[in-house]
Amino acid sequence: MSNEAAAAAEPAPETEQALHGLGVSLPHADARAKTEGTFPYAADLWAEGLLWSAVLRSPHAHARIVSIDTSHAREMPGVRAVITHEDVPGTPRHGRGTPDRPVFAAEVVRHHGEAIAAVAADHPDTARMAAAAIIVEYEVLDPVTDPEQAFEAEPLHPDGNLIRHIPLRHGDADAAGEVVVEGLYRIGRQDPAPIGAEAGLAVPRPDGGVELYLASTDPHHDRDTAAACFGLSPDRVKIVVTGVPGATADREDGSFQLPLGLLALRTGLPVKLAASREESFLGHVHRHPTLLRYRHHADADGNLVKVEAQILLDAGAYADTSAEALAAAVSFACGPYVVPNAFIEGWAVRTNNPPSGHVRGEGAMQVCAAYEAQMDKLARKLDMDPAELRLRNALATGDVLPIGQTVTCPAPVAELLRSVRDFPLPELPKDTPEEDWLLPGGPEGAGEPGAVRRGVGYGLGMVHMLGAEGADEVSTATVRVHDGIATVLCAAVEAGQGFTTLARQIVQDTLGIEEVRVAPVDTDQPPSGPGSRGRHTWVSGGAVERAAKMVRTQLLQPLAHKFGMSTELLQIEDGKITSYDGVLSTTVTEALDGKELWATAQCRPHPTEPLDAAGQGDAFVGLAFCAIRAVVDVDIELGSVRVVELAVAQDVGRVLNPAQLAARIEAGVTQGVGIALTENLRTPRGLVRHPDLTGYALPTALDAPDIRIVKLVEERDVVAPFGAKSVSAVPVVTSPAAIASAVRAATGRPVNRLPVRPQAAVVTTR
Repeated sequence: MSNEAAAAAEPAPETEQALHGLGVSLPHADARAKTEGTFPYAADLWAEGLLWSAVLRSPHAHARIVSIDTSHAREMPGVRAVITHEDVPGTPRHGRGTPDRPVFAAEVVRHHGEAIAAVAADHPDTARMAAAAIIVEYEVLDPVTDPEQAFEAEPLHPDGNLIRHIPLRHGDADAAGEVVVEGLYRIGRQDPAPIGAEAGLAVPRPDGGVELYLASTDPHHDRDTAAACFGLSPDRVKIVVTGVPGATADREDGSFQLPLGLLALRTGLPVKLAASREESFLGHVHRHPTLLRYRHHADADGNLVKVEAQILLDAGAYADTSAEALAAAVSFACGPYVVPNAFIEGWAVRTNNPPSGHVRGEGAMQVCAAYEAQMDKLARKLDMDPAELRLRNALATGDVLPIGQTVTCPAPVAELLRSVRDFPLPELPKDTPEEDWLLPGGPEGAGEPGAVRRGVGYGLGMVHMLGAEGADEVSTATVRVHDGIATVLCAAVEAGQGFTTLARQIVQDTLGIEEVRVAPVDTDQPPSGPGSRGRHTWVSGGAVERAAKMVRTQLLQPLAHKFGMSTELLQIEDGKITSYDGVLSTTVTEALDGKELWATAQCRPHPTEPLDAAGQGDAFVGLAFCAIRAVVDVDIELGSVRVVELAVAQDVGRVLNPAQLAARIEAGVTQGVGIALTENLRTPRGLVRHPDLTGYALPTALDAPDIRIVKLVEERDVVAPFGAKSVSAVPVVTSPAAIASAVRAATGRPVNRLPVRPQAAVVTTR
């Protein structure tokens, strides 16, 4: 970190700053427990009389189920229950967006790893052996794995293969530019690869209901889904959120938690699941593989005239959140640039590939890689500096997006780009001894320094915050003060984004009470929605702030009445209450005087609307932007790439916790490095190859480049509580495009596929 960001991201010495409240680098309340290994994750849970579960999954990508014989499994000693589709008493299907995914496959298997049956036994090995003893007779069918073939293929689902089509029409279809560039781009399948594989515990209740202990990031949705599948009313299903071991997607998939609850209800005993990493890869959703065709028109000065694009998302076997991802992809297909004419066709289709769903920055990440490649092509054809071309077309507040929505939030795109462009480049290692080189491929890289070329590239990215297209975003929070301690009750799940820390800071800032506790989350609390797209900072944080302000009024009203003034003339700072004229001065503790105060409040942002038949509409509540300059070294003989440095400038609205914000940006950038260079879940003929962390190459600490947070633009969004913006998704969206741009600069190759394959970076000298 450096320059302006150093002051924003590094906490000042304790003697120079407050010890609590907004704007302070308050540490996570659970940081010590996590580092010491005492934090309660679902995989650590235990209950008296516990059974273990195992799920039988399909070895085929597409097959007709002829018969299922569970008799051998049922007869094994220690087996307490075996269930299939016939044992689902309620709604047999579920899904995040569209409920089209069966709890257990009944007649047809639509993807590799689809759940067929589940077993509960008194030992985990027994459960696994019993699952393996279930005999399923399949009639193997040819899988549809190419999304382009899905349009003409036989329907894979009763609803057909087309999930959604969005034709965006904006401006003059006959407009044309003097310079035209085209490109075809492919984005691979990224796995969210959570730190801990899925796990859970289901405990039956005396009333015939069940409690599920899960690392859920949207407990009320998961409860309602479970209740419908179990054939129970929602009040008889409770979800208790355990520690979440990281989440960059929908953390707990229904294919794990629903069989778990059914087994507990069937046996009347607690049942535990601890998925293997292979099961995790096969069971949960992934990032949408995407095919993109682009044509950019510009005038001779580099001003964009028109963008035409076709975007095809591979949803895999089931719809999940593909309709939402497609809306983001189509809406942001032109990027943070002013484009007067845009004509975009977007489709999301079903195939027999593994299901795709919500993964951080879905839709926006894929199109960012494509439109930034197009900007590089335009710059090269116009013989123009790539950064200058981007600046010439940069979006600003007041401009209109291709969906017809006016950008009303701060959009400092040009400022962000100038910041990274002007940041000093890392030194070239020309005069460094050869043995000190960190060659592409690692410290012992097989290449020669003479074959290494350095490249500098740029990426500009944008994401939307909160839900879109009419999603009802609402969160509820309660703040209670008793015995000098404040407690926050809110069903916003702490998934690593720092909400519990933020909630503590809000209450500290508003009430001047240092000791603030955040209650554990369960579905007995009012719903707060999923933990994605910066929702909990905005919506749940806003609810906490409103509740805290209501308690503040309750606290100050007696004092204001006693001294004949309004509460607005009183302030709370560092645990003291003072009046504007200095007549009143007391402590918060004295003012409380043993009283118990509490208030409940909701936060609901302004409404949005669905895209219409021409892809037009005010679909988004707010937007966030990021600029990244990537510096890479490429061995042009071996095709290996080393990311030397990523300089980041980001539009954050307001810094609420400097250290936490910097960590979120760095984590997002590093996730983008994996998308750019290593992560690709290969699925030949629909079969997941190497479903483990040996075959799936996640970037490690050794792969993380120097990340320089050059600038954090704090231009507050007036409609957002605290003025803060989402920070995690937009660096994930932007960094892969910037890295690919730098590889192009180093090699002169088009680099039209992510992750970048070695052969794409090899330069032939003949």
